[in-house]
Amino acid sequence: MKRRRILLLVHPQLIPPEDIDGLTEKEIDAFRCEYNVYSTLRNLGHEVRVLGVLDSLTELREVVKEWQPHVAFNLLQEFSGITSYDPYVVAYLEMIRQRYTGCNPRGMMLSRDKVLTKQLLAWHRIATPSFHLFPYGTRFKEPRKGKLRFPLFVKSATEDASLGISQASIVEDMSKLRERVEFIHDNVQSDALAEEYIDGRELYIGVLGNTRLTTLPVWEIHFGTLTDMQAGIATRKVKWDRKYQEKHGIKTGPAEGLSNAEVEKLSRLAKRIYRALHMCGYARLDLRMRKDGKVFLLEANANPDLTYGEDFAESAESVGIKYDKLVGRIVNLGLSYAPEWRQYE
Repeated sequence: MKRRRILLLVHPQLIPPEDIDGLTEKEIDAFRCEYNVYSTLRNLGHEVRVLGVLDSLTELREVVKEWQPHVAFNLLQEFSGITSYDPYVVAYLEMIRQRYTGCNPRGMMLSRDKVLTKQLLAWHRIATPSFHLFPYGTRFKEPRKGKLRFPLFVKSATEDASLGISQASIVEDMSKLRERVEFIHDNVQSDALAEEYIDGRELYIGVLGNTRLTTLPVWEIHFGTLTDMQAGIATRKVKWDRKYQEKHGIKTGPAEGLSNAEVEKLSRLAKRIYRALHMCGYARLDLRMRKDGKVFLLEANANPDLTYGEDFAESAESVGIKYDKLVGRIVNLGLSYAPEWRQYE
């Protein structure tokens, strides 16, 4: 790969050190993804600068103007502490004609907004769980009778990384629904989304590409010793608590027992969703497959976690795309993506 100037965009508290010798696993966990990408880019021979972005774009503009990076490697998940502001940083990069990795602003905006995602996919006749939105700052109002069937799954309509999700997120009656909606309003301070709970296998499928798309092998979360009800959702503990994972034998890995026809169906579906949401770069789609084979999209995740050893990277490696090759491919996708301003070059 040609040597490039790459500006790595991270959150200020996640700026990786030059060396991790002497640090504990717990200390490294905080910035593991950022360090993995940073060290890999350097090992590939690129010149890398790291920039922490919090709530101002002034330094970003100055670094781009002075250093003129070939591409900005975007690892941001929010701006000024607000997840829904993340697309605006990428929009700014487009306006100053700076190439970047990952998803474009439109795809990020559509996929970050869970309700908008559902509405758009309904037009494309792609199944997602039926839902009801409870806006933040308003009093709880019961959904119209017959609109939704219990059990329901309640989560934030905008936040990701399982924020606000626990076993209490599955509710069986109107009283528990009110309680959980108010919890999301009070503790997450966002709109609350209640959707019909889909009982089935939780599958993940990665997608790489801008126009020509590649799907990665289907991955599945195995809930180990958790009970059927506990295994119903990927809570924050299930996803991020290592001790909890080890205690219950929770792990992710290749989805087993799928027929070739089912794998092909999932691949086609993933590409349809990716294109419907105008995504590019790379994404991970979270799906549920019922026992009858019907598949529902739970969430579309633009710019998913790139930590070495986590789902996206592991899935890629299972088909020979080793981590350095994966990072290099994402760089090349960023360089080759054609935003509107490139027609005037």
